[in-house]
Amino acid sequence: MSPAPRLLLNTSSIELWPARLLRARGNHDARILAQADWLLRRKRDGRYLAARLPQGLMPLVTRLWRETGVEAALDALAGHEARPRAIDASALPLDGLQQRLARLGLDADDYAARTGLALVAEPATLAFAGRDRYSRALWLTAAAGRQWQLMRAAAARAGVVLEAISGYRSHDYQLGIFERKFARGLELAQILAVNAAPGYSEHHGGEALDIGTPDEPPAEESFEHTAAFAWLQQHARIFGFHMSYPRDNPHGIVYEPWHWRYQGA
Repeated sequence: MSPAPRLLLNTSSIELWPARLLRARGNHDARILAQADWLLRRKRDGRYLAARLPQGLMPLVTRLWRETGVEAALDALAGHEARPRAIDASALPLDGLQQRLARLGLDADDYAARTGLALVAEPATLAFAGRDRYSRALWLTAAAGRQWQLMRAAAARAGVVLEAISGYRSHDYQLGIFERKFARGLELAQILAVNAAPGYSEHHGGEALDIGTPDEPPAEESFEHTAAFAWLQQHARIFGFHMSYPRDNPHGIVYEPWHWRYQGA
């Protein structure tokens, strides 16, 4: 069994991760991840569903085949292994988006017209772009990942440290952000001032990064007073990155000096 590449294979409800890039959540996980090449991970809650070992697929939940999307995930893996050097640059269908928005009490057409935000599909394949501040795997499109690494290295040569806070986020993950904030007592309007609705975040496309620097809290307006922000303002466009949400932006999103999107070098 050949070693898994540093790619994330994406389907509507399940992600296929190279096992060695995942964190063990206990001794049992550690033993499995040490043997596996790929692991099926449910997007909605990050649950590990199955691992592929040399002897075959090992379910990690009971009734694996009742899980939505398992066959599609295995088909994606088979397609990748038939063409291991090819990266699928296609976008996933926007299945289930209306249901996600309805759960939040949002109408898709009304929200898009009101904010001017575009629907963002998830890529079928994402590339490993290093680790973020919290040692989590950072996933971006192949082009955005290359340019992020080049930009970070250029900043380091100038004595500036850039850290990734977060990169790709799925529609399901975005929905979870809303659900957790609802549980803390926030209203929908308060959340929408900070977070785009599921399907409308630039993070879904694998081209957006939240960027920080050491000793600076993540995703705070105070980032604009750092050397890292000053460097990004002068140099980020050379690498194809642009700040998406300046002050008084037309989308109604709060000022986000930390949020930068790759638009092509």
